[in-house]
Amino acid sequence: MSAINIALLGMGTVGTGVVKILTNNARNISQKVGIPVVIKKILVRNLTKARNVATEAELVTDMEEILNDPDISIVVEIMGGEIPSKDYMLAALKAGKHVVTANKDVVSKYGRELFEAAEASQVDFLFEASVGGGIPIIRPLKQCLAANKITEIMGIVNGTTNYMLTKMSNEKLDYADVLAEAQAKGYAESDPTADVGGFDAARKIAILASIAFGVRITLDDVSIEGITNISIQDIEYAKELGFIIKLLAIAKQNEQGINVRVHPAFLPSSHPLASVNDVYNAIFVKGDAVGETMFYGRGAGELPTASAVVADIIDVARDIRHNVSSRILCTCFDQKPIYPVNKIESPYYIRLLVEDKPGVLAAIAGAFGAQQVSLHSVIQKRKVEGSTELVLITYRVSDENIRLAMSTLLGMSVVSKLGSVIRVEAEQIS
Repeated sequence: MSAINIALLGMGTVGTGVVKILTNNARNISQKVGIPVVIKKILVRNLTKARNVATEAELVTDMEEILNDPDISIVVEIMGGEIPSKDYMLAALKAGKHVVTANKDVVSKYGRELFEAAEASQVDFLFEASVGGGIPIIRPLKQCLAANKITEIMGIVNGTTNYMLTKMSNEKLDYADVLAEAQAKGYAESDPTADVGGFDAARKIAILASIAFGVRITLDDVSIEGITNISIQDIEYAKELGFIIKLLAIAKQNEQGINVRVHPAFLPSSHPLASVNDVYNAIFVKGDAVGETMFYGRGAGELPTASAVVADIIDVARDIRHNVSSRILCTCFDQKPIYPVNKIESPYYIRLLVEDKPGVLAAIAGAFGAQQVSLHSVIQKRKVEGSTELVLITYRVSDENIRLAMSTLLGMSVVSKLGSVIRVEAEQIS
């Protein structure tokens, strides 16, 4: 074998980055693999479209030209979306070709089917770039931390929402203004639901939790809440109380089972994740042997994501050179119960408007007490349209009880408006 030939499916942002890295670092990559890695064909929709990078690869519009080419050993899917990406990857695996992808949508939803196809054909299926862009996290969980029982993963895994929350915090801008700016800069799509609604982060934490806990976690197992209700008032009050608001993707396991969730949270300003700003991502991992570790870097973009894709290509190329494959395929070998989110306990931040008259605080405290919710602090803030704004911090309480308390409050005539209910991600409130 004089070279290892690969095919790219797609030549958008990430595909362009892959071409650049394989071209600019060709000599270095060849030395690491032992022989050159060459892009032979690239699947595109439009043959005449102008490209941002030059390539000697043949551009094709028919997937069959790649599947039927015996010289192509690795298929690299960087098209995005579920269909036809999933079908193309499955066809490539069944044709005996190794597959590398950056597609979180497909991996989180169809991972089992793709792993089974890879194992049946004795080929590799790698997806490092599907979570965290250029941050190495899939391989560390599968290999470097394999000796550990992972108990917790908590991360900032969506750059769009982290950019927005950072801007809101640093520049005191409203949500709508920050979203418009993020869209103008290309950080947010015209329909930003996947990002601001928490769904992008949910797919990523489903992948990480599946690997870390050895259990197949799907999107349906993830409790999801986005940042659309976060206001500048919440961010300012968080600062006063010593917290930062972040959209967190969290997966934990204990003797009761596994819980996987995405939601905004008050994070102590001293926590390592609290200083992760703008479009950067970070993933915090706890293992029984290693303790606490954190992986930090750019979570998206042309070259960071392409860096992870090319690293997988190099890994597969080495396997081909040494005539091995399927060394680390699906690690979801266990079954554990999903611990319902309504049973999770944490402190809560609550902001609400109440009538400004005697006896109101006592009535509110009574409503909380009736649902076994203990209040750590009650702070009277500004006057709003004849009402008083209250900020409350609770002690640890279950999600179920806090929701019952909120339902009671909304039925009270003295409560004008319920502003926000946000979890505080801290073991205890000091």
